[in-house]
Amino acid sequence: MNRLLALFFLAGLLILFIVVGHQANRWQGTQGTRTSRVLAWLHDPGAHPGWAVRAGERCGQAPFLLPTDGFIGFLWGDSFRPSHHHQGVDIFGGNGINWTPVVAAYPGYLKRLEDWKSSVIIRIPDDPLHPSRQIWTYYTHMADSEGNSFISDEFPPGTSEVYVEAGTLLGYQGNYSGDLYNPVGVHLHFSIVLDDGQGSFRNELEIQNTVDPSPYLGLPVNAGMNEKEIPVCPAVREQT
Repeated sequence: MNRLLALFFLAGLLILFIVVGHQANRWQGTQGTRTSRVLAWLHDPGAHPGWAVRAGERCGQAPFLLPTDGFIGFLWGDSFRPSHHHQGVDIFGGNGINWTPVVAAYPGYLKRLEDWKSSVIIRIPDDPLHPSRQIWTYYTHMADSEGNSFISDEFPPGTSEVYVEAGTLLGYQGNYSGDLYNPVGVHLHFSIVLDDGQGSFRNELEIQNTVDPSPYLGLPVNAGMNEKEIPVCPAVREQT
């Protein structure tokens, strides 16, 4: 009997190793593909015109405009290290800092905290897909590696409850990471953040405090549902 239980235990371990190994290989393949595409885009954006989205573009009947130009390289839910899941989408403009414009994806009320060098967040009182709730759209990396801001002068630190229309210029893409010696590539990180129920936004660093941007942008930007497809508007996709 003990021998039989031991055999069942070993068989279970073997199945577990096979499943974990399969998932690990799948993860490495997906992340490797995305990373290689980002590097190819940054090396020569002109070689991949069909990969690009455009600021202010609307994909089909999606409620949000696309917030910037460039290649959507990393998706919501991507994992760059164990127990980490990306909370938004990263859109790489393919140009230098302070060059690629960032615009509001949807009308709302803009806030910029006093210590925010590269970020703004916009309160949307009525979620267009779930009108009973309030959400926030978050835009970051709009500064250089030293923290010199590229946010529009209309929105200085301390700005609160300034109404902006969809398409309003918010600033320009940068590479600010908060660490002078570890700047990120030039891009916009865009996410949709849940309200905390008290009229403010939840901590954007936790993916459970954000929502899948796919239905809002009209693009397949959920990493769990898109392993290899490049997210571009359908009309563009048909021409590539």
